[in-house]
Amino acid sequence: MDSVARRISAVGAGAALELRGVTRMFGALAALTDVTITVRPGERRAVLGSNGAGKTTLFNCVTGDFLPSSGTIRFFGEDITHFPPYERIRRGLRRTYQISALFPGLTVQDNVYLACCGVSRGRFSLLRARPDDALMHSTDLLIGAVHLTAVKARRVSELAHGQQRQLEIALALAGAPRFILFDEPAAGLSPAERRELIEILTSLPSHIGYIIIEHDMDVALRVVESVTMMHNGRVFKEGLPQEIESDPEVQELYLGGGHD
Repeated sequence: MDSVARRISAVGAGAALELRGVTRMFGALAALTDVTITVRPGERRAVLGSNGAGKTTLFNCVTGDFLPSSGTIRFFGEDITHFPPYERIRRGLRRTYQISALFPGLTVQDNVYLACCGVSRGRFSLLRARPDDALMHSTDLLIGAVHLTAVKARRVSELAHGQQRQLEIALALAGAPRFILFDEPAAGLSPAERRELIEILTSLPSHIGYIIIEHDMDVALRVVESVTMMHNGRVFKEGLPQEIESDPEVQELYLGGGHD
């Protein structure tokens, strides 16, 4: 575990995602205050905290939906603090959202194929893909990676909630991303669907790092190697999953003292 501990404390060179002193103000309200986080390539980290802790605002600053009021954000060494969202996507950053952004009238395969087209050259072609099309091959690989091959011809509107969440992960994987932000992927899932989600996340290629925001601690702590706890817009604690889970202050603030 020493190597993991070094990952958590490491700063500077070699970082996949690096936030330094990031603050985001909404008028007089500080949603984020002096947030400094470093995530190394391939690292899987959870960002946890109660409602209002600043987790979603943090994601919005990383993706460019909000610009920081101060501080810097670097992605694989490049300063992206003021880049628009599409430039961050071009550099390999992806995100899922709490609210699904799928095409319900299209099939699973069509949704993933459109995502692949959107991050590839020639994405504006109106020609229907042939079965041997390279993007169609990539589409089928992504569908398999999220365990949806059996339902790839079904419309999204016919899928179970858990299957729709799995599909969102496939969309985030389109175009060989380098880093993914997962925004509460376990929300509303049944126990069986949570187990499926854990299997999918732990089976992702090792070079793809991610941050997961999640209220389900049992899911979050099983799919990451490091944890950042936030409270009132600030970084509260960082550590290994077992350290965070057993920390008395964390239990008191977030787990009601009764998590085991």
